[in-house]
Amino acid sequence: MSLVFNWAALGQRSEGPGTGGTLRREPQDFRVEEVPAYPFSGEGPHLYLHVEKTGHTTAHVVRELCTQLGVRDRDVGVAGLKDRHAVTTQWLSVPAKHESRLGQFTLDGVRILETTRHGNKLGMGHLRGNRFVVRVRDAAGQAPAAEATLRTLVGGGVPNYFGPQRFGLGGLNAEEGLRVLRGESALRDPRVRRFLTSSVQSAVFNAALSLRLERGIFAAVLAGDMAKKHATGGVFLVEDAAAESVRAAAGEISATGTLFGRKARPLTLDAGALEAEALAAFGLTPAAFGSRLGDRRFTRVFPEDAGIEATEDGFVAAFTLPKGSFATSVLREIMKSDVDFAALEGAPDGLTGAQDAAGGGADTDQEET
Repeated sequence: MSLVFNWAALGQRSEGPGTGGTLRREPQDFRVEEVPAYPFSGEGPHLYLHVEKTGHTTAHVVRELCTQLGVRDRDVGVAGLKDRHAVTTQWLSVPAKHESRLGQFTLDGVRILETTRHGNKLGMGHLRGNRFVVRVRDAAGQAPAAEATLRTLVGGGVPNYFGPQRFGLGGLNAEEGLRVLRGESALRDPRVRRFLTSSVQSAVFNAALSLRLERGIFAAVLAGDMAKKHATGGVFLVEDAAAESVRAAAGEISATGTLFGRKARPLTLDAGALEAEALAAFGLTPAAFGSRLGDRRFTRVFPEDAGIEATEDGFVAAFTLPKGSFATSVLREIMKSDVDFAALEGAPDGLTGAQDAAGGGADTDQEET
């Protein structure tokens, strides 16, 4: 199996024809608003900046802040990394001692909307999720179909795939990541190497999730699964698959997939056999990921505050997703097309995108749009 990202190779949740359409004709067509994990206190040694940006990666904005304000890279706090091909808002933090220089910061396409203070530096993952408002063009009359599909996803969940942004120019990052794992890559920057190998983790996760969809167990759990409660985040081993699948069907729990690494134990029993099958398709074993910590990830998520609004040439889809989830997974189910892949393929990201994602004082686990 190829490691190159390909929507056509991944199973779908919803049935029927898609709406088709075009995304991101203009940056304003794709809007993302970061939802903070907690209220800010308004006081403390860290200055929080609410930043709106267009045409820049988060890492680029951070680099400019460091250069113009004299901030050390490691002192900048970021909760998530946002796409350059959109209008996005997010929070960044810098030491409050730099506040007097904030007025000199200038960057085309970037605005500081407000500031506040808090007691701690903003950390990667310190957000509840992201709010998306996406205009789909060239889909006149398709709003009712989009609304019907979105209702299905709200009720039954959407596959929590890693989207094409995770895989760089042409979807090739995972292939270079495999060369890193095999000791065949000439790249030496440790942050870029970690980011590329995380693309391999993502590709394996996507493949295992696709198998669940193809075999009709997306809304169920298997013996050996590590299931997670949506309300509390509690994780537990599934021993009685029939009983726990009732809870899964009700949306109380979902299976988690493995992002392989030394601290993420492979699944066992039926669930373990499925993930081993996905790994073997790439010629990999869990031992290949010894350089990564590993993690577990929900196999499905539920869009919230979701709705469709008709426009003259298509519709606007609005929904909120938990942190780490990709809007493209929702839009692909609605549109039934290679969502965003062609648009992002032409952008000069590739390994440069990997460097952007690995830089800027942020950890390599991304929050993407």
